[in-house]
Amino acid sequence: MPKKNKEIWIFGNPDLKNDSLPFKILPSLKKEFPQTDFVIKDPNEEWSLPQKLTIIDTILGLEDITIFTSLDQFKDVPRLSLHDFDLLTNLRWLNKINKLPPFAIIGLPPNTPTKKAAQETIKLIY
Repeated sequence: MPKKNKEIWIFGNPDLKNDSLPFKILPSLKKEFPQTDFVIKDPNEEWSLPQKLTIIDTILGLEDITIFTSLDQFKDVPRLSLHDFDLLTNLRWLNKINKLPPFAIIGLPPNTPTKKAAQETIKLIY
């Protein structure tokens, strides 16, 4: 099997409707990017960080699919679930101890139609 050349982390909860969109688009992403390793992560586990971190996650309060490249962009974004709080808290902690690599978070509004979310996310990954 060929070596994967990129890793993208997937966050969310497939059992919660408002947090499952990253899992719903995962088959389309895997088909479009067969050389990418999509890794399902938990915000509370210990992470072995890549040199560049790419995350796909549901973010409540967004109107459009958005790329975040700075933690400062999250100041005004409401965090209504423990999942959102934990991920952001972990990223801020890594930043504080100078361990956070350059990153891009592709934020998906929870009510985005699956097909649209997949198409737009594919464009953003290219």
